[in-house]
Amino acid sequence: MERTAAVDAVFEPVARPSMFEETVARLGTAIRLGLLAPGTQLPPERELADQLGISRSTLRHALTTLVQSGLLASARGRGGGTFVVPRPPLAGGEAEALGTDVRDILDFRVTTETGAVVLAAERRTAGDLNTLSELVARMAAAEAFEDYRLADIRFHIGIAEAAQSPRLVASMTEVQGQMSELIALIPHPEKVLTHSNAQHRRLVSLLRRRATGTAVELLREHLAGTENILEGLMPGNGK
Repeated sequence: MERTAAVDAVFEPVARPSMFEETVARLGTAIRLGLLAPGTQLPPERELADQLGISRSTLRHALTTLVQSGLLASARGRGGGTFVVPRPPLAGGEAEALGTDVRDILDFRVTTETGAVVLAAERRTAGDLNTLSELVARMAAAEAFEDYRLADIRFHIGIAEAAQSPRLVASMTEVQGQMSELIALIPHPEKVLTHSNAQHRRLVSLLRRRATGTAVELLREHLAGTENILEGLMPGNGK
């Protein structure tokens, strides 16, 4: 399993008192966002429980829930273990009816992503820029929206990783999980995806030049496209 800052955040100790719920939410989000790739084998039960700081009983309940949700599969015998399913869904089908909570999610997204871009422009490494460029290429080559979206998620989390801030990585992962639920509700025409990825490419160039102000302006424009579509679907708008 490749251990990036985002994956490391998945296995941080779970906060009390909602250990079961947070474990399910954290692992489920990591699977849907592709941080735990299809086919990934989870660490052995004892090791994983120790990493998460929870009891083995709590872990077993959480893993059973994720298996029943179709995100994990268990295999017994030699070579057995718990594995991420080959094609996990991007969204959990749990998005609430569009309403005022959507505005909160979009605001959280703006503050998280713009903050990450500011720090990434200051702290990014050549390796960070190469990773982001590779993800842009993956989006350009993607034939299915699911493949595009997984690379898109990793791109935005990659910006937070370039900011060298574990808390920002955790926040970006959280908001990308919430956005996947919302993005599943809207259409994804190829022309829009091509335009969006052109903005990704420009953003990498601006980070390379450490052009912080222009990068923030471009990112805000980038986020506004999805915001406008979602706000147009929210109850009470356009009436």
